[in-house]
Amino acid sequence: MTSGKVSQKAKCEEIYEKLFTLYGNVKCPLHYNTPFQLVVSVMLSAQCTDERVNKTVPALFSKYPDSQSLAGAILVEVEEIIKPIGLYHAKAKNIINTAKMLEDKFDGIIPNSIDVLVTLPGVGRKTANVIISHLFDGDGFAVDTHVNRLLNRIGIVSTHDPLKVEIQIRKFVNGDMLGNFSLLLIMHGRKRCKARSPDCQNCEINSQCLKRL
Repeated sequence: MTSGKVSQKAKCEEIYEKLFTLYGNVKCPLHYNTPFQLVVSVMLSAQCTDERVNKTVPALFSKYPDSQSLAGAILVEVEEIIKPIGLYHAKAKNIINTAKMLEDKFDGIIPNSIDVLVTLPGVGRKTANVIISHLFDGDGFAVDTHVNRLLNRIGIVSTHDPLKVEIQIRKFVNGDMLGNFSLLLIMHGRKRCKARSPDCQNCEINSQCLKRL
């Protein structure tokens, strides 16, 4: 069992190095000026493109730049602003309630713990991992559909449960590499290893992949 873990760790390191050569340190694709704005942007990005979120949040942050202002916002007004991103009823409610909780319990400061972040309304583990990764240079590892798909295709994991994927990867990848590893996999998923018609022939890590076509 130990040798298996070592081989998987070595495989992750090799994949990381190859993807890092291609994409480098990947910057957060969401636009924000403050930690609170990142939290909101990540929450709004669920089931929505980063591009759409980036087009929508300037109007939102112009009116509600911080947790204090958003905590006092009128729900229907927030809904109207974020309507283009979809699921706006639930998202508007969640970001307002998160702002209220941040003000009431954390003095407007973003918690630096995944376990605490997931207590905020509408903040799941994936969102919490993104926040930890970008705000605190922490060991956040966000498992989105790209990350899940690539790791299963490559053969590093054999589960599609996001939490189980995260737990396994944390055993193989150093904490300071986790955040960028997630972003590297996302980049490669968008460029090469797409859900449909993956470009296996030109894939730069196809020699490590168990399911290359």
